[in-house]
Amino acid sequence: MLTCQLSNVLNGIGKEWEMATIRRFEEIKAWQTGQELANLIYAFSKQGNFSRDFGLKDQMRRAAVSIISNIAEGYESRTQAQFINYLGTAKASAGEIRAQLYIALDQEYLTQEQFQQAFNFAEKASRQIHNFIAYLQFHPNVRQIREEIIAYNV
Repeated sequence: MLTCQLSNVLNGIGKEWEMATIRRFEEIKAWQTGQELANLIYAFSKQGNFSRDFGLKDQMRRAAVSIISNIAEGYESRTQAQFINYLGTAKASAGEIRAQLYIALDQEYLTQEQFQQAFNFAEKASRQIHNFIAYLQFHPNVRQIREEIIAYNV
């Protein structure tokens, strides 16, 4: 569980800080944005010539999946430093997607509207992750992980 002031982190925009508790990685707004982006990339890459460009299609899908996977893996890691490292990798994958979207547009695999829609999600995820990293670096050791009471029967 991550308890801290996160409205900026959760929303990726400049609002007042509020208390928020993240109990599952699925509650992190950057993860949600990344999931929407991954779904877009999968949908777009099923169409026309894009579906036959196996190299670009597979690389874009892997990068999109990497965003949400690294956020999840980082959240489940043992230390805040590890979490920040995984968030950095997720942010890098968002940048990779933005670069690859230009290639898909240049090859006419995407319309300008599809490009812009996916680009906006990738850029939003990158901003949200950046804000999350900045918050965690400014508030070291804010991350508190607790297990609920668990009975182990041996």
